[in-house]
Amino acid sequence: MTDFMNGRFLLAAGAAFVSAGPALADPVADFYKGKTVTMVVSSSAGGGYDTLSRTVAKHMFVHIPGKPNMIVRNMPGAGGIIATNFVANLAPKDGTTIAGVQNNVAFEPLMGTARAKYDPTKLNWIGTPSVETGLLIVWHTHPAQTIQDAMKMRIKAGSSGYNSAPSLYGRLLNEVLGTKIDLILGFRGQNGAYLAMEKGELDSYGTTFWSSLTATKKKWLRDKKIRILVQYGPEKEKDLPNVPYGPDLTKNAEDRALFEAAYGPLALGRPFVMPGGVPPERVAAIRKAFMATMADPKFQKDAKRIGLIVDKPRTGEQLQKQIVDAYKAPPSLIARLRRIANPPKK
Repeated sequence: MTDFMNGRFLLAAGAAFVSAGPALADPVADFYKGKTVTMVVSSSAGGGYDTLSRTVAKHMFVHIPGKPNMIVRNMPGAGGIIATNFVANLAPKDGTTIAGVQNNVAFEPLMGTARAKYDPTKLNWIGTPSVETGLLIVWHTHPAQTIQDAMKMRIKAGSSGYNSAPSLYGRLLNEVLGTKIDLILGFRGQNGAYLAMEKGELDSYGTTFWSSLTATKKKWLRDKKIRILVQYGPEKEKDLPNVPYGPDLTKNAEDRALFEAAYGPLALGRPFVMPGGVPPERVAAIRKAFMATMADPKFQKDAKRIGLIVDKPRTGEQLQKQIVDAYKAPPSLIARLRRIANPPKK
């Protein structure tokens, strides 16, 4: 009887072990183990987006099940559209490609940008470390001291492409505030434009993000090489209490509504995205890993040392909803935004 009972116990224990096996398996970890995840950066090396993406990649891999290797690949051009086209149409849809992209790319199809060959609502948005604050800056040698001066004096501002964020926001400021920004296109990322500013060839950049300045141009701020004339975004930047807020300067409700709609991309901050069609469980794992990275003390320490602003993270689900909602905006508002985004070329 004892042997029989012992046999029953061993059989039961063995069955329990076998049944527990699948529960302990992690198909996401199994997939990523030994793999290499590519972090595509939609800007040139050395800029704010590049600095952020490399810092995220440095810390994020430990939070992804299976701890894959992560490499960074720069793919600049067309204000982030080239990289986003790649992610949507050419990148593997298995979860091994993540991209740090400019926040304008989610809205390019809404603006009627022909080169944007993707549907942002069908991409998998991963999250952002913060929201953005857009700025109009001028080099210290330019005579403009205030935003009111910029409504009277011409400002030569660099930009990468016709449909890039600096171009859009430069034209937006001209439209709603009456500034006199002359956009000079063709700069390969903000670093080229910044260098031209230092050489006296440009007065400004079409739009500069506060997070980029603090990450890459601390000396400009410290040495007062620039003046910040106006700020705009989903909320006022607490570190710029004396810089006027653009929407407060508009003359009517229609212009304010336009301003608020146009800076919708800034609420996306510096978003990360994956291709559509990635298995949902891998998307969920990457989203979770991203938010874990944002809370990681080592990442936060690294970010603070570099000067990155990562204090207002938003989830991929939040970004996904905002983008879907934006594509439901009133047609009249979309039409005006499209005219600003795609004015007739001279």
